[in-house]
Amino acid sequence: MEHGSTGELFGRLIESPVFLLTLTIGVYVLALWLYRRTRIALLHPLLTSAAVLILFLLATGIPYDRYRSATALIDFMLGPSVVALGYALYRQVGHLRANAVSIVTSVVVGSAVGIVSVILILRLFGAGQVIEASLVPKSVTTPIALSIAERSGGIGSLTAIVVVFTGIFGSIAGPFVLRKLKITSRIAKGLAMGSAAHGVGTAKAMEMGAVEGAVSGLAIGLMGLITALLVPVVERFV
Repeated sequence: MEHGSTGELFGRLIESPVFLLTLTIGVYVLALWLYRRTRIALLHPLLTSAAVLILFLLATGIPYDRYRSATALIDFMLGPSVVALGYALYRQVGHLRANAVSIVTSVVVGSAVGIVSVILILRLFGAGQVIEASLVPKSVTTPIALSIAERSGGIGSLTAIVVVFTGIFGSIAGPFVLRKLKITSRIAKGLAMGSAAHGVGTAKAMEMGAVEGAVSGLAIGLMGLITALLVPVVERFV
């Protein structure tokens, strides 16, 4: 009887919103510490924490809907964190104005190349239209990518996964590629990270410097807008 009561109490504890929220934050903090100590790409904190939490949910049988509801505060904080990028943009407005033409041109070209390259590669391997529609918006932030994919007949869940992994890969490989190409322009670095790897890339760009972070944040918004406008046009003519 006592054993049953203890098990029931434990079950209620691990399913409580406070425990799940604390667990999520704790797992990410530990994953971030591990990544900084090892610098192993496969131990990126987003990958590691996601894997641990998925295993936890599978082992405990906690429904994802319950977990998502318990950690809604994290989803809510994504909004203010994006808005906070506006302050970084404000502080670097001089750099942005001076390079407005090159910034817009670079994002337009980057968006077009990203869309066309994905379409051509997928068609080369014989992928269907649904897969194509799901993967085309891989380089824009998740909410915009989902909207573009669903409008084109794609699979939202597939798009979300691809967008997350694109961001992680870009944040890991981006700095390495920029070093190898000997790119020193802070504007160029920020544009590359924000355009190719959206939010995760912007977090990495902020580690590079204030200008890189601000430009990367701007690139997220421009990339989303331009991609949404270009996808229907490119799909019609390619």
